[in-house]
Amino acid sequence: MPIEPESGALISRNPSQFFLSLSRNLLLAYQSFGVVYGGLSTSPLYVYRSVFVGNLEEYETPEVIFGAFSLIFWTLTLIPLLKYALFVLSADDNGEGGTIALYSLLCRHAKFSLLPNQQAADEELSSYKYGPSQPLSASPLKRFLEKHKKLRTSLLIVVLLGASMVIGDGVITPAISVMSAVSGLQIQGAGVELTHGAVLLLSCVILIGLFALQHTGTEAMFADLGHFTAFSIRLAFAVIVYPILVIQYMGQAAYLSKNVTSIPHSFYKSIPEPVFWPVFVIATLASVVGSQAIISATFSIVKQCHALGCFPRVKIVHTSKHMFGQIYIPEINWILMILTLLIAVGFQDTTLIGNAYGLVCMTVMFITTFLMALVIAFVWQKNVAYAALFLVSFWFIEGIYLSAAIMKVPHGGWVSLLLAFVFMVVMYVWHYGTRKKYNHDLHNKVSLKWLLGLGPSLGIVRVPGIGLIYSELATGVPSIFSHFVTNLPAFHNVLVFVCVKHVPVPFVLPEERFLIGRICPRPYRMYRCIVRYGYKDIQRDDGNFENQLIQSIAEFIQMEAVEPQFSSSENTSFDGRMAVISTRSNTTLIVSDQLDSMGSIQSSKSLMLQRLRSEYDDENPQIRRRQVRFQLPSSGPVMDSAVRDELLQLIQAKEAGVAYIMGHSYVKARRSSSYLKKLVIDIGYSFLRKNCRGPAVALHIPHISLIEINGSQKTVNPILKRTWAMLLEIGPASRAVASVSRQDWANKLIHWKTEFVDTLKHCWLGIKLIGIDVKISSRLLVNLNGGKSFS
Repeated sequence: MPIEPESGALISRNPSQFFLSLSRNLLLAYQSFGVVYGGLSTSPLYVYRSVFVGNLEEYETPEVIFGAFSLIFWTLTLIPLLKYALFVLSADDNGEGGTIALYSLLCRHAKFSLLPNQQAADEELSSYKYGPSQPLSASPLKRFLEKHKKLRTSLLIVVLLGASMVIGDGVITPAISVMSAVSGLQIQGAGVELTHGAVLLLSCVILIGLFALQHTGTEAMFADLGHFTAFSIRLAFAVIVYPILVIQYMGQAAYLSKNVTSIPHSFYKSIPEPVFWPVFVIATLASVVGSQAIISATFSIVKQCHALGCFPRVKIVHTSKHMFGQIYIPEINWILMILTLLIAVGFQDTTLIGNAYGLVCMTVMFITTFLMALVIAFVWQKNVAYAALFLVSFWFIEGIYLSAAIMKVPHGGWVSLLLAFVFMVVMYVWHYGTRKKYNHDLHNKVSLKWLLGLGPSLGIVRVPGIGLIYSELATGVPSIFSHFVTNLPAFHNVLVFVCVKHVPVPFVLPEERFLIGRICPRPYRMYRCIVRYGYKDIQRDDGNFENQLIQSIAEFIQMEAVEPQFSSSENTSFDGRMAVISTRSNTTLIVSDQLDSMGSIQSSKSLMLQRLRSEYDDENPQIRRRQVRFQLPSSGPVMDSAVRDELLQLIQAKEAGVAYIMGHSYVKARRSSSYLKKLVIDIGYSFLRKNCRGPAVALHIPHISLIEINGSQKTVNPILKRTWAMLLEIGPASRAVASVSRQDWANKLIHWKTEFVDTLKHCWLGIKLIGIDVKISSRLLVNLNGGKSFS
């Protein structure tokens, strides 16, 4: 498969560009030594010791040693060099590699995805296109797989098994690498001959330090193919890594053939004594770098699985402002550290850990070969015979290794199976529950006919401001909105239904991220915004989302007025066509930055908020909040009066404040469901939802502006009117107060505890009576009630 120019091939007729590309690839190849090949490069520390265990201890002869070297040589030649460098690297997903990338490619070229939130507009993304520009007719095999849901589910389980094995590798590799490197201190003649317990203790200390320093993001940038070119990885392996590994194993084999008794410490015994300490330091550092690489790759796999709806919500920290894609996941990091220490202390033997490591590697290779065969058939659109030839050839080789690894299951290999089983169950249960919840929400969405019957006011008072209603639905209005309209006496005059979804591509260009449409006719002032991310995209908490959203809606309003296909939507469908809006070419609004002195609070009718703002300004005169202002251009083409009025109302609503509204629903299996489904949904999925990060954290929603609403009862209570009116005013206004920190803001509010808490308690009682929980901020509730939560 030819390498595309963007994949790093040296295709250029300009000599200067050629040498520039060559120097860049040489630099990337150098960086990949300790990162992409970190784990492979530290394998000489323990391979020969792991080979001659069990029954082979009786055959420690020069002939068998050379036979082992021959096996190592052909393994390195056939699998990493031939299979990966030649074939698998050619199947990268816009530069991304791994099982998730291969599965993403398959989902884009066949209907294999089980999540029903995909749209035709997703296929227009720049990164969506891959392979032949003119697809051939679907093969019978493809139609057969698409038709049977059980086969698609089986494919997902295979992919999750591969991802689970990679996560398990993040537990096993640090343990075996560090312990093997430090084991050199047990050798006689090294100057320091430590006991086994001392070596184990030192290994644990290094492992703890390794995971503790992982939040610096070291090596996270380069933990996968996406940050290198295919050419640089091929160059590094073929020219440097492969020859050096062969020479290293050859040298150990030559030494062991003359010193058979040195097999337990073959690496350190085979090096000259004068260079023992330099080699020991380098080996230890190499094990740390290789461990960091696989840990960071684990972070990447977890994020990719989460983006595809296969992993519970976790906190993803972007650790560098300069290196895109450099991430750290605290929960996963500490879980990996605990599991790694348990394995190191529990086994205390690199041979047993090596058995688990071998099973992990061979399982991932076996699954990669299977997915690669599907890519050859469905993505590259080659003859099925070529895919079958690739599959049979490499499965025959890898099947021998895998069968040997399976025989080691009773001798340590069971650890990798246990880890993979636990992670795979977690991922599948989360995916199953998410899919069932989405289907339920999709089938119970609000009827547009009912909304149109309410009229533009929706039967309630529309107050100034913008309400961003978050929902997982990419089409339709979520059912919880009917509870808002039925129970609440007032709502924002501009409503935007926001859906943040991930598409099966690695990255989405910023100019293609927002998909804007209209819900109901223009007087309703109701819009839909679908924010699209790839499975490698990072949702940054840069505070610019609101401004980009306003600009996108303004561009859509202007586009709708001049393009017939959008303007006709009022006469046909009121929840139909959507447009990709780029905020980079904004010409509808004039954007200006200025220091804001919390004018939103000054205009508030609340005496409490005015007094809060006054004292805050007196104590912090040097602090002002920077805010973006929007204005209509005073000159330019004549704008339609209806469009101008809508844009003015959008700007005024933005000035009044933006509130983030999230509705929560509870998932429970039907009484008629089987015991297995009840176990999965009522226990497994519910446990994961309660103990993972909240959606507001995962979506980087400003906590100070968040209003969360739960419940489904439709009983009206008079006290709710005062509650909601107060929340509509406090929501946008209180956000401006939080200029220094949430804690300082919360401490300020304690001074008005007597005035505010009593009102809030009465409101809380009223809300509880109708089954709707309105939560402003957990920090706010805790501090206002003297350290006790109302709930």
